[in-house]
Amino acid sequence: MNDKKREKVFMREFFRKTGKAIYDYGLIETGDKILVGVSGGKDSLALLEVLALRAHDPKQKYSVVAAHIAVENVAYEVDADYIQELCARLNVEFVHRTIDAAVHEGSDKPACFVCSWNRRKTLFAIAKEYNCNKLALGHHRDDAVESLLMSMMFNGTMASMPPKLSMFDHTFTLIRPFIYLTNDETLQYASFKGFKKQKKSCPHERATNRHAVSEIISQMESLSPHVKGNLFAAMKNIRPEYLP
Repeated sequence: MNDKKREKVFMREFFRKTGKAIYDYGLIETGDKILVGVSGGKDSLALLEVLALRAHDPKQKYSVVAAHIAVENVAYEVDADYIQELCARLNVEFVHRTIDAAVHEGSDKPACFVCSWNRRKTLFAIAKEYNCNKLALGHHRDDAVESLLMSMMFNGTMASMPPKLSMFDHTFTLIRPFIYLTNDETLQYASFKGFKKQKKSCPHERATNRHAVSEIISQMESLSPHVKGNLFAAMKNIRPEYLP
């Protein structure tokens, strides 16, 4: 199989998995106006493009708005002009906001938690401002598996990233259309598309429990190469009669 055919087959499967997640969980409905949170990383860029391209199909009756939140006191850098150019090519409205996430050295709360909370809060405000009834985030299957283990290990609960989460008295919905896709698949998509990488990565991204849990999962894969898929499947295969 030559490179162009391999890319074509991959893209067809990538869109199929996204469409299956949308169908299985009822993520997108007629008349939806979806705000896509675009960090500038590969997952969010891929999500923006896939949802925008699907929206161009006359049978798909929904619209997309993209939002990028820059954090002025965190030393990472994203090419916002590149995101804006991508939105222009996709005929998607682009919203760019800069916030102070109140991330301070020596704080009792982890920098990633504070930054994420403030960016999510700003996304909710933008969704309300632009009359969007849904917020789409680029989390994939590997993110959900990592979140499951983190919840069990550090909080003593079984929880993760649901594909669809109703919020604010069922007036707003958070969706994750990439829930069936892996990190490797979004990485391959970004490579085929030639997406630009972030100019400077966040200095806090490796100082988290998530990174440590990711390494633990990699070690588990030496025992079972299907561990990620099995852990994801386990979230939908609960056997309460065998639990305390």
